[in-house]
Amino acid sequence: MGGAAILKEKVELAVADGTRMAAYVARPERGGPRPGLLVFQEAFGVNHHIRDVSERFAAEGYVVIAPELFHRTAQGFEGSYTDFSSVMPHYQAVTTETAELDIRPAYEWLHSNAQVRPNEISSVGFCMGGRVSFLANSAVPLHAAVSFYGGGIAPGLLVRAPKLQAPALLIWGGLDKHITAEHRQAVTQALSAQKKIYVNAEFSRADHGFFCDERASYEPRSARQAWALTLEFLRS
Repeated sequence: MGGAAILKEKVELAVADGTRMAAYVARPERGGPRPGLLVFQEAFGVNHHIRDVSERFAAEGYVVIAPELFHRTAQGFEGSYTDFSSVMPHYQAVTTETAELDIRPAYEWLHSNAQVRPNEISSVGFCMGGRVSFLANSAVPLHAAVSFYGGGIAPGLLVRAPKLQAPALLIWGGLDKHITAEHRQAVTQALSAQKKIYVNAEFSRADHGFFCDERASYEPRSARQAWALTLEFLRS
């Protein structure tokens, strides 16, 4: 979009279990209607990296919302990439059921927004959010769903494979010790068995978290290629 102004704001959403969930919004200042995008956080919260990614998508013409999935245990949480132990209580509190509850109001915020094309809402998630993006594809009518190194899709969410509604892009790091080759194969086999449309991309020199330029595992070449692939997948 070439330097178009981006608006950034926090919104608060009502969740069906009676909780209130903050979400970070980044969107082009003018124009529309535009495609909408759900961005799902890593285990480290809606932190600087997730806000930056949201703004990068907004610069490409998307209306983006990044819901705070830890709102039940730590509103506004931003964890340290070098202290996973402080993240664990919040990470473990996010269940399939609570994540699905949180997906719906974020989706509805986009769907009811006059700046958004309601039939062109997609999702992108990273790490824990990669799993949530896969879940969202089974819970709400998406245009496309991208999962960056989504841990726990296999085996936990494979029961959702028949319900996937949109084409899926699965991005993995070949050096990832958290998500094994067997886990990755289980996901693609489940999608193939259900005749789902998907693209499976493994970056052989990349480790878990390789897209994040604030993590030690950042791999810039793989990150650039994954970004280009993601943009093309969402557009098409």
